Amino acid sequence: MRCERNRGLIAGAVIGAILAVCGGILKPIGYRNLENTIKKEVVLEEGTLAFKNWDKAGTEIYRQLWIFDVQNPQEVMVKSSNIKVKQRGPYTYRVHYLPKENIIQNPEDHTVSYVKLNGAIFEPSLSVGTENDTFTVLNLAVAVAPYIYQDASVQESLNSLIKESNSSMFQTRTLKEILWGYKDPFFSLIPNPVSTTLGVYYPYNNTVDGVYKVFNGKDNISKVAIIDTFNGKKNLPYWRSYCSMINGTDGASFPPFIEKSRVLYIFSSALCRSFYVVFESDVDLKGIPVYRFIPPSKTFASPTENPDNHCFYNISNNSAFYGILDVSQCRGIPVYISRPHFLHASPDVSEPIEGLNPNEEEHGTYLDVEPITGFTLRFSKRMQVNILVKPVQTIEALKGLKKNYVVPIFWLNETGTIGDEKAEMFKHQVTGKIKLLSLLQISFVSIGVMMFGAFILCYVCR
Repeated sequence: MRCERNRGLIAGAVIGAILAVCGGILKPIGYRNLENTIKKEVVLEEGTLAFKNWDKAGTEIYRQLWIFDVQNPQEVMVKSSNIKVKQRGPYTYRVHYLPKENIIQNPEDHTVSYVKLNGAIFEPSLSVGTENDTFTVLNLAVAVAPYIYQDASVQESLNSLIKESNSSMFQTRTLKEILWGYKDPFFSLIPNPVSTTLGVYYPYNNTVDGVYKVFNGKDNISKVAIIDTFNGKKNLPYWRSYCSMINGTDGASFPPFIEKSRVLYIFSSALCRSFYVVFESDVDLKGIPVYRFIPPSKTFASPTENPDNHCFYNISNNSAFYGILDVSQCRGIPVYISRPHFLHASPDVSEPIEGLNPNEEEHGTYLDVEPITGFTLRFSKRMQVNILVKPVQTIEALKGLKKNYVVPIFWLNETGTIGDEKAEMFKHQVTGKIKLLSLLQISFVSIGVMMFGAFILCYVCR
């Protein structure tokens, strides 16, 4: 009888040990199967989860704009006073709602090429006013004319046309005109062929910014969604290769299995360059653990601190000058990009502008990336569009200026967040399975260890 009991105790201990061992190997095996599934689903080809969200944004994306309304235009033109601005907004548009077009899979080099259609729909319910609201802003034609026509004798002729058209350094325009275009009276008088329609985004709807080509991840999942830089330098328009800074993805997704130490590169057509983001913190997004990545301060640093920015700082030879990127060679007019309200910019840039209140929480950029799949589930991209204006003695409208101004036109916040329904689906398909594997592992190991310990203890006592 005693031998039978001893055998039963030993059998129980063996079963406990088996349970503990099974628990130990359950998660690695399950995770390996899940990893293989994810590697298949993040490939950019028809039928995968990644392709469905890549072809057309899987969530609604909004672009909020705040216009800088100039309060003292006469004082600036006559006395070269600091420019006093008042921020007005947000005015909200739905963007990135159109699917990609001309999608072509290239099996020989495992890439996919496509074009992105631009589109914007005004959202009155998310705006403080209408597109007919008026603002006093910089006159784009007058400001950029000396940049386009640098010969002094030509500028004297332009001065006559500026006065004939009753144009000035500043003008009053509706939001719709500022963004989407208006027929400029001054440019309409210039005999040389120039576009007479001006607007910050003109032309925009149904336009494209060139053919993109990215790796589909079929042969190497670590390269999925990364722009083919050789194609970019060889075939795309000049601005795409400006300063030879094309690498990374478009920011919607990254290669899977991201670690906190990883640096993520993003190509931005608005910045005419790539920039990178680094890990900042762990964040819970609707029950999904994500990594928050942010651009480091070096993104807008001076070339002395960040040599990568050497061709974005033509405005000044001052090594202490920082906080804005000169994209004029890329855009053809003196456009400068900065963080909103000149956040982290040098005093040379921000002091001539009054009415700004920069703060990191409201004006910083971040991306919340799910580390297993590499999908961006929430983001907030914030930047400010500015125009450089210099004193010009041959043009009366700019003659009274005694210093350079980097004049803010507006700042924007482009945002997108995974919806509740898709978040639940994501948790069920990805994070939920990992949590289940962890729970089963803990349960099997705990029960196995307790059984093994209990039966061994009973055996020793007997």
